[in-house]
Amino acid sequence: MTAITLDLHSVVDLTDEQFYQLCQANPDLKLERTATGEIVMSPPTGWGTGKRNSKLTQRLSNWAENDGTGVTFDSSSGFKLPNGANRSPDAAWVKQERIDALNPDPDKFLPLAFDFAVELMSASDDLETTQAKMQEYCDNGVRLGWLIDPKNQRVEIYRQGQPVEILHSPVTLSGEDVLPGFVLDLQDIL
Repeated sequence: MTAITLDLHSVVDLTDEQFYQLCQANPDLKLERTATGEIVMSPPTGWGTGKRNSKLTQRLSNWAENDGTGVTFDSSSGFKLPNGANRSPDAAWVKQERIDALNPDPDKFLPLAFDFAVELMSASDDLETTQAKMQEYCDNGVRLGWLIDPKNQRVEIYRQGQPVEILHSPVTLSGEDVLPGFVLDLQDIL
């Protein structure tokens, strides 16, 4: 099963609150909204992807807890990007001071671009669509992003204003200056 995109413009243009309520009314669906207002519905992943994503989020969360400068988010967290899109990366991290400066409602989508994001390819993901999403992240202020593709044993690294770097079968990934000291061991993930 693959993601389905709905263009509702001929019927309705959902407000931010209406989109939020749609997500709340359908908790079993992963819903995102593009910058042009299209609704993207992604099916649940298989257990293998769920296991890999759990490991990924756990490792990022462990680092963040020890580092203390930011907050880790899992794939169920919604963000409102500056371009108007609502996205939910598989894992994300935001500096605490950026969240504090906004004082956002914790029950709503966080209205900012994350500092760091990971997309973990699953059987239902399309590579070109996911690559476009990663570029959208960078275009909206994300400083570092990883697109992890276990099936092809490769990682694409996205950095603002730089070409995409492709690694084949890496053992670890560095959080660079965005996540100082974070090294992701890709065992059980890639």
